Amino acid sequence: MAPTETTKRDQAIGQYNISPFYSPSATDDGNEQYKYAQYKPAFPDISWEPLKEVKVTDRGLGADPEKKNLLSAASKVVTLTPAIGTELHGIDLRRLSDAQKNELSLLVAERGVVFFRNQEINIHEQLDLARYWGPLHKHATTPIPKEPGLDEVHVVYNFSSYRSDQTTHTPLELWHSDVSYELQPPSTTSLKLLTGPESGGDTLWSSGYALYSSLSPGLQAYLEGLSAVHSAVAQADGARAAGVTVRREPIETVHPVVRVHPSTGWKSVYVNPGFTRRIVGVPKAESDAILAFLFAQISQNYSFQVRFKWEPNDVAIWDNRVVTHAATFDFWSTTRHALRATPHGERPISAADYECTTGKRARDRQLLEQQGITLLERKKAEEEGSTKLSYGYND
Repeated sequence: MAPTETTKRDQAIGQYNISPFYSPSATDDGNEQYKYAQYKPAFPDISWEPLKEVKVTDRGLGADPEKKNLLSAASKVVTLTPAIGTELHGIDLRRLSDAQKNELSLLVAERGVVFFRNQEINIHEQLDLARYWGPLHKHATTPIPKEPGLDEVHVVYNFSSYRSDQTTHTPLELWHSDVSYELQPPSTTSLKLLTGPESGGDTLWSSGYALYSSLSPGLQAYLEGLSAVHSAVAQADGARAAGVTVRREPIETVHPVVRVHPSTGWKSVYVNPGFTRRIVGVPKAESDAILAFLFAQISQNYSFQVRFKWEPNDVAIWDNRVVTHAATFDFWSTTRHALRATPHGERPISAADYECTTGKRARDRQLLEQQGITLLERKKAEEEGSTKLSYGYND
């Protein structure tokens, strides 16, 4: 990054008290010999029209529920935690059939995030795969690659001389679902790491399904009747303060606090610290308390989370509709560079609207049910004082 650009960014963060999450990432370290120099970040001075709603049909709806085509091609399937995260070995993302792409979409919808090691897929192939799942999003403020024709690519780039200033933000603020303020926020999103540190720079994901399932029936019902405002304003302000063109004017959009995934029919809490600002139609004190509780569960309840240690060429594919994520900033003095492809999903739908439009029942993805224990069995065991379902453990 040139000194003037560094100064602009640092002054913007300090003067406006803007978290680095809302301000553009570093532009360049001046190393033209870098292997992936064509994918370094650029901030073109251009304008885009507001996004309009488009029809999206989720590919998981057409998938084999048992995912035979995809899973039979894997040499190994690793379930990383009960709540979230699967790693597939032996799969080449460049060679997927349409049936396998549909099944991968469903697997990602069910497991939240799926990981693939050492993938040779290039950015054009990555975009083609993402485009199969939906029309691609173009980010209004974050960098795109220097190479022309890649406006739909989101660049993640921090070079070795950049150090995150933690006086401007807390780790909680870094948890987010990508651009959740859009009319149709992202669905099956992929990120490939090009360059990364030997240690540090991990990413964590938290399951909105698991969060919903952890709540009491009364709180679940209450949240299902609420909507929240998601805002792009802070991100746009951060870009402008740093002297970067905002390519599309920021918007604020109201989405249900609990949404239903169209392919699974499962209910997920859909708020995030990065972009959710307030609950609609309740007193501010109540809104603040609800969001603070949910944000704390997202960031602090490790039973809902999976953590991934990246290596170059690894790919993560996650469903932004049902998970939030955050990266660790513990890799100072090392370059971290990744490329993201981000398809739009459907407009978020509440449980009531899902049931009205589809005629299907929206469900709570209970971990106990997935393990073969029904809620009726659980209730009966609790009434009889059985220790069969005890939560006690020694560790």
